[in-house]
Formats: sequence, structure tokens, C-alpha cells
Amino acid sequence: MALPAIAPYPLPTAGELPANRVDWTVDPGRAVLLVHDLQQHFLRAYPSGEQPLTGMLENAARVIGACRRAGVPVVYSAQRGGQTPEERGLQLDFWGPGVADDPAALATPEEVAPAEGDLSVTKWKYSAFVRTELARLMRERGRDQLIVVGVYAHIGVLMSAADAWQRDLRAFVVADAVADFSRAEHDMALRWAAGRCAVVTTTDALLEEI
Repeated sequence: MALPAIAPYPLPTAGELPANRVDWTVDPGRAVLLVHDLQQHFLRAYPSGEQPLTGMLENAARVIGACRRAGVPVVYSAQRGGQTPEERGLQLDFWGPGVADDPAALATPEEVAPAEGDLSVTKWKYSAFVRTELARLMRERGRDQLIVVGVYAHIGVLMSAADAWQRDLRAFVVADAVADFSRAEHDMALRWAAGRCAVVTTTDALLEEI
């Protein structure tokens, strides 16, 4: 039930991305950036100093910085430490007790850490919308686009993008600013998103748009 030990793998390049079903583009006046679950508890599963961790963090930092400069609200999702069995719900059956009540495990790496003015939601389920204030925060700001970076691509990243679609919010998954358990699962998440609920893009392409 614990997180797997993740072997290194290369992040996808622009030429390896699946074809998008829609041609949406990011509008900084309509978008919110979701920095999804970049806590050390999840990142420790990756080999330190190797791909995909290093590239994902570097690209996520670039996206975060560009969004802040463009006035795009930045929202961090993070699990709370020491959850009770009732709070964990079915996640307990699949993943065990979750994040320990340990500041080191709960921390976000410095290069992608929240800054003054950023927002946060406490994450309870795969989708960052479930039992959180994310939808309200977007609605109050008149935002209907969601950019997603973080981990894990085929779990929370994909479920949040799919949940956005079900709320008529346009989602954008940044392929080289997310990471997963394996390249196969990473690619599967991108294919499903591109064909069913989101635009899959790269950091470089996204930065050109915003």
C-alpha cells in the first residue's frame, strides 16, 4: 500500500506528445495554476538528482514564475499530515495512512514553494476539487481555465483535469512539468487527457502563450 520506488525515466518531449482533440489556448486572464501535491512525501519516491524529478521541478518552477508574473493565481494542493482513518476513507485501503505529521514530509521543495499571495487547498481525494475550495476560488475570480503541474500524472493530475472538464473548466496538463510512477503511466495519462478532457502541452509552449 506504500508508494512505489520509482525508477528514473526521461520526460516526454514536444515531439512525443499525443495529438490534442481540441485547440484551446491559455488566457492569463482566465487561468488558474494548480501546483498539485509537490510535497516531499510524494517526491521521495523518485531518485534524487535524476529525471523525471529534476526536470519536472525545473519546469514546474518556470511555469509557476511565469504565472505569477502574468497575474495568474497560483493554487497549491497539499495533503494534511496525520489523517485519521475517517479522513482517509478509501485511500486508506489503497495507499495506507498517508503523509505523516512530519514537517519534512509535508514540505514543498524550495524551488517550487508557495510565495506570498499564493493560495492553498487541503487535498483529500485524487481530484483537487473534491472537498476543497478550488472551484469556489476559481469562480470568485472569474476563472475558467486550469493549468496543472505536479504529481502523479495518472492519478491526481489526471483526475483533477477530468474533474475540471466535468465542471466546464478548460484544463491544460503540462507534460514535462508533471511526473508519474513510470514513463508508461505518464504517457497513458497524457493520452487520456488529450483525448478526453484537456490540452496536453509543454512548458515552452505554455510560456509562449502566457
